[in-house]
Amino acid sequence: MHFPFEYVILGYILIWGMFFLKPCMKPLFIPAAHLKEKPTDESKLGFGRIFTDYMLVVEYEEGKGWYDPKIMPYGPIELSPAAMVLHYAQEVFEGLKAYRTADDHIQLFRPIENIRRMNRSCDRLCIPQLDEDNFMEWMTELITIEKDWVPHAPAASLYIRPFIFATDPYVGVKPSHTYKFIIILSPVGNYYPEGVKPVSIYVEHEFTRASKGGTGYTKCGGNYAASIKSQVKAGQLGYTQVLWLDGAERKYIEEVGTMNVFFKIGDEIVTPEKGDSILGGITRMSVLELLRHWGYTANERQLSVAELEKAAKAGKLVEAFGSGTAAVISPIGLLDFGDMKVTINNGEIGSVTQKLYDTLTDIQWGRISDPFGWIKRIV
Repeated sequence: MHFPFEYVILGYILIWGMFFLKPCMKPLFIPAAHLKEKPTDESKLGFGRIFTDYMLVVEYEEGKGWYDPKIMPYGPIELSPAAMVLHYAQEVFEGLKAYRTADDHIQLFRPIENIRRMNRSCDRLCIPQLDEDNFMEWMTELITIEKDWVPHAPAASLYIRPFIFATDPYVGVKPSHTYKFIIILSPVGNYYPEGVKPVSIYVEHEFTRASKGGTGYTKCGGNYAASIKSQVKAGQLGYTQVLWLDGAERKYIEEVGTMNVFFKIGDEIVTPEKGDSILGGITRMSVLELLRHWGYTANERQLSVAELEKAAKAGKLVEAFGSGTAAVISPIGLLDFGDMKVTINNGEIGSVTQKLYDTLTDIQWGRISDPFGWIKRIV
């Protein structure tokens, strides 16, 4: 049987499209019967306590993939008491922000890096990964619908929390066959309402957050649950955050609380090298790129408590700070090693730390140009 030439060409086009074109699944919009009153005093937003009118919900079923994306009214999730996430903690999450510029545009900071990190977390937790284009499309559409929730107040923003969790009603340890992917939004206030001030840090020698071969490099709830006891202890002792050491020897610096950590020792700026037990922060990545762009010696390497104490005694530990989405840059003014306490830069923010904070926040809020292509404008 012979087919007309144009039919053959059409067939090739269809086959090529099936294999190489990825159709973006448009989310169904379900309008809310009533919209919430938006906060009138944006100076009192706090963090993670207020949520917008809508959320994104996408279903997953083995053999079917991710399907049925919906933007629907924010509200409770129906879940079986036997849902695997409740018993075996198969879940991952992300965190990023949307910023309103002075000319009333809304933009994101390096969102593709959050998407890729979430997929790395999914891979480690045996959760099906998301198509990057779909993820970005769904997230930007949700934010566009909720654009009036992006705060106008200086240093306030819209926090974006994507998360995935296992939903199989099964009490047994294995990967789930079904999942939910959800994005919720929360307007948040200025992390530093009284100005950027150095924090005090307690070095934890007893408990550990993560270890090699584990899930420390992912954003999963278990990592954070494991940190709570030490955080409570540090708070009781009057400290703001915990500095975590490695799980094997309690000898090497890893992270500060929910942030990556940097130390300026003489002319070198050091952050612990990434590995199985250290989260690859988006802000951390940006700090390193900025420092190297400015000509600083910025190294990712193993850093021991002993080296840090020695540098402090010699007067070479001149600045320290944490980096993360919530605070952006958090200067460290005091370190309690247990056997000694070290005040850094007279308890004041250092010049490099201040420059990093100013530059990153100016790029995020559009006050200066973005020479690195980090910003994605969505509205």
